Amino acid sequence: MSSPATSPSAPSNLKRIVAASLIGTTIEWYDFFLYGSAAALVFNKLFFPGSDPLVGTLLSFLTYAVGFAARPLGALVFGHFGDRLGRKRLLVLSLLLMGGATFAIGLLPTHATVGTAAPVLLTVLRLVQGFALGGEWGGAVLLVSEHGDARRRGFWASWPQTGAPAGQLLATGVLSLLTAVLSDAAFESWGWRIPFLLSGVLVVVGLWIRLSVDESPVFRQALARAEARTSEEAEPLPLVSVLRHHWRDVLIAMGARMAENISYYVITAFILVYATTSADVSKQTALNAVLIGSAVHFAVIPAWGALSDRVGRRPVYLLGAAGVALWMFPFFRLTDTGGFGPLILAVTVGLVLHGAMYAPQAAFFSEMFATRMRYSGASIGAQFASVAAGAPAPLIATALLSEYDSSTPIALYVIGAAVLTLVAVGVARETRHRDLDAVAGGDGPRDASAAPAAKDARTTV
Repeated sequence: MSSPATSPSAPSNLKRIVAASLIGTTIEWYDFFLYGSAAALVFNKLFFPGSDPLVGTLLSFLTYAVGFAARPLGALVFGHFGDRLGRKRLLVLSLLLMGGATFAIGLLPTHATVGTAAPVLLTVLRLVQGFALGGEWGGAVLLVSEHGDARRRGFWASWPQTGAPAGQLLATGVLSLLTAVLSDAAFESWGWRIPFLLSGVLVVVGLWIRLSVDESPVFRQALARAEARTSEEAEPLPLVSVLRHHWRDVLIAMGARMAENISYYVITAFILVYATTSADVSKQTALNAVLIGSAVHFAVIPAWGALSDRVGRRPVYLLGAAGVALWMFPFFRLTDTGGFGPLILAVTVGLVLHGAMYAPQAAFFSEMFATRMRYSGASIGAQFASVAAGAPAPLIATALLSEYDSSTPIALYVIGAAVLTLVAVGVARETRHRDLDAVAGGDGPRDASAAPAAKDARTTV
C-alpha cells in the first residue's frame, strides 16, 4: 500500500501532468527529429558540398550522431540535479536548451557563406540538442509515473512516449508541407529554415504549460526523508548509488533499448535515404509515408501501454522486439517496390511493432530504480544505450548500403539488435506491481508503514 503522501493524483491533476509532459516531449522530439530529417534531405548539400551525394549524406548523419554522443552527459547532469532538486526544474531547463539550439540552427550561415565554420557551428548546436534531450526523457516519464498509481502506470506513463511520434509527425509534416509548396531551389535556399525557427514559438507554449505543474509527490516525500537525516547519514551521489544498487537494472535498460532505438531510426530516418536513392521514391512520397506511419504510431502507443498494465511490461516488450526482427526483410522488400502503398505499409507496421517496445519502456524503467536515484538510473540506462544504438544507426545503415548496395546487411543489423533486446528483457524481473516509493536501493530508511511495501516490492516480482 502506498503511504498517504504518495497516493495517486486526482484524475484531473494527473491529466494535467500528462498533458504537460506530452507537450514538452513533443517539442523536444520535434526539434531533435527535425534535424534528422533535414540531415537526410538538405544538410549534405548545404553544409558538406563537394562530396559524392552518399558521402555527403554520411557526413550529415555523422553530425546527427554527435547529438547522441551528448545525451549521456545530459543524462548524468540532469539526472544528478533532478534527483537532488526535483523533476520539474530540470524539465524547464531542458526545454529552454533544446528550443534555443534549434532556433539557432535556423539562423546558421551555410558552407557557401562561411566555409568550414558552418559545419562546426552546426555540430556545436547539435551537441546542445543532445545534451538537453539526454535530460528530458527521464524527467518527463518520471513526473507522470510518480503521480499515478501502479494499476494504470503503464498507460499513463506511455503518453509522454507519444511525444516521439508526435514530434516526428510535426517535424515531418512541416517539412512535407514545405517541400510540396516550394521548389527544390527555394527549399534549399531558405525554406528549410522555417521549421527550425518555428521552434521558438513552440517553446514559449511548452514553458507556459510545464511551469504550471506540481512536483512529484513521491519525490517530495523522498526529499523530506533525506533532509531529516543527520550529517553522518548524508546521501551518496545518485550515480554512485545507481552503480552500487542498480547496476544490473542499468545493463537491462541498455540492452532493452538496442532494438527499440536502432529500429526506430532505421524506419524513420534512414528510410528517407534508402527510399530516395535505392527505390527511386521522391522526397515528398517518403516524407508522407513517415508522416502516416507516425500518426498510427502515436495512436497505438497508449494501447500498448494499457496492455502492459494487464499482462506485464516484459511480454509486451518481447513481442515488439521479436516482431521488429521478423518484419525487417518484408520492410525492405515492400520499400523496394517503389509504390506509395507498400511504403506506407512497411513504415506503419514497423512503427506499430516498435511501439510495443517503446510504450511500456517508461513505466518499466521507472519501476526499476529507487526514488532518489530514479532520474539518474532511468536516464543513464536509456541514454548511454543511445550512443551505441540510435546514434550510429543511420550512419551504419548508410555505410552498409554504400558498401553492399543491398538491404540485406541492414536487415541483419536490426535483427542482431533485436536478439540483444530479447536476451536483456528476457532475464529482467517483471515490475508492473511495484510501489515506486518502496523500490529498494539506498533511498534511506522508510517509515514503518513503508517498510513492508519495500519488502514486498522485491519479493513478489
